[in-house]
Amino acid sequence: MPKPSWSGDVSRKIVRRIVVEGDLVLQTPAHFGNGDGNDLVDMPLLTDPLDEKTPLLTGASIAGALRSYLRERQHGFRAKTDSHTKASQSASVLLFGGSKGDEDGEQSPLIAEDARGRNAAIELRDGVRLAGASRTSAEEALFTIEMWQAGTTFPLRFELLVRENDDVLKLKQALATALVGLTDGSITLGARKRRGYGQVSIEGWRVKEYDLTDTGDLLDWIATGTSPLSGASSPDIVQALGVGETITDQRRVFHLTGEFFLDGSLLIRSGNGPDSEQEMTQGTAGQRPDMIHLHSARPAQADDKTRTQEPIVSGTSLAGALRSRALKIARLLARPTPEGRKTAGDLIEQMFGTDMNAQPAGTQPEASRLTVSEQIISGIEDTLVQNRVSLDRLTGGARDGALFSQQPLFGGTQSRVIVDLHLANPRAHEIGLLLLLLKDLWTGDLPLGGEISVGRGRLRGQHCLLEYRNGQVQHWELSAGGANVLSVTGGPRQDLEHFVAELHASLDRSQP
Repeated sequence: MPKPSWSGDVSRKIVRRIVVEGDLVLQTPAHFGNGDGNDLVDMPLLTDPLDEKTPLLTGASIAGALRSYLRERQHGFRAKTDSHTKASQSASVLLFGGSKGDEDGEQSPLIAEDARGRNAAIELRDGVRLAGASRTSAEEALFTIEMWQAGTTFPLRFELLVRENDDVLKLKQALATALVGLTDGSITLGARKRRGYGQVSIEGWRVKEYDLTDTGDLLDWIATGTSPLSGASSPDIVQALGVGETITDQRRVFHLTGEFFLDGSLLIRSGNGPDSEQEMTQGTAGQRPDMIHLHSARPAQADDKTRTQEPIVSGTSLAGALRSRALKIARLLARPTPEGRKTAGDLIEQMFGTDMNAQPAGTQPEASRLTVSEQIISGIEDTLVQNRVSLDRLTGGARDGALFSQQPLFGGTQSRVIVDLHLANPRAHEIGLLLLLLKDLWTGDLPLGGEISVGRGRLRGQHCLLEYRNGQVQHWELSAGGANVLSVTGGPRQDLEHFVAELHASLDRSQP
């Protein structure tokens, strides 16, 4: 006769519980959706059903992001899940249990609790899908997305259960490695996270271990095990868990970080938004320009609840411009045949993700391998307003009621615009395409934002760091000199030329 499930002989024999807490802070706006839409917002936010106001970050979302990061760090980007992988060989299986479809998989020893946010505020973003050929908005492709503002904080809590015969060191190493992804920014959360949304950081980690074989620790866990941890926090989760080192990073990535200045003006349009309390008090409500550059709320200080509106280059806008120009470059280099155009299109789809609106029904979507960060623009003037008028093309005169005002950003050599790109699992010809995109940005030939036909959105390169991780690490540093001089230090510049040559060879324009 089998023993009952509550019998000690058939229990999991848990001998230790390790509780880890940390405060996750959004560095850029994030969208944790509820899967529904309404008449006002196409993509509303998920909130706690108890009050329908408090931000909710589910434990399933947290655990899923950690598991994916841990698997990719150990086995490489987009490593396929092996349901028969032994726990001793895969840290993600060891920490998060068996994969879907693995009937022999074990239960996860890690408990990830739901997190209810605080210091929250909502930010609205308008999005639009661009037509690749014209770089104009596609028909019926405008949407509105709700975001939790940067500075919203989610208290995370994890509990690691250690059984009698478990390897405590391996479990703690796997947990520390997974949580490092939250600390160093490798893990982003929510929707459109490859376009700059959902960047996070951890303010500090708190760790407490309960030895359940010790009567004092057992009573302590029974009495206070569900209470928030107190005491000092540590910025280093590896040190806090007492782990010597993390799991070796096996990911292949090409990382480009460029510093530019704004040569003229830039206008990435946004809605005016609600009138501020100050404007209401001063009687200036409703007097904003018709078009203003996109701003986003950022915490004034790390420990301050107040926020300031900062001008930004959104990841969605930058990615759209890069994709459109990359397609033009690929088609220019490819053979002028239907097969050549298909080869060029396939290259862009593989790097930037599948455009499902241009694909036949039944096409399997593929996510972008290129991650574009959202960055603050500094050193600019954003208070000047331009009054403009639309002209009648027939008469050359002003159209009736066509006067409008704009408030773009105005820059110069003192301004600073950062472009930060990550390409996962890069191939040589794909790096070559990124280098050509960098060249166009660097020289001002690839403008950003709107109204590029009147000279807006042009950047000039100042400095750029290139890093290629492919088993070994290679670095290049590009710097602008006088009289259009470009200096290249670090790795051999011939390697960069080789990447571009590989792009030409892959598109194979020279073949008949």
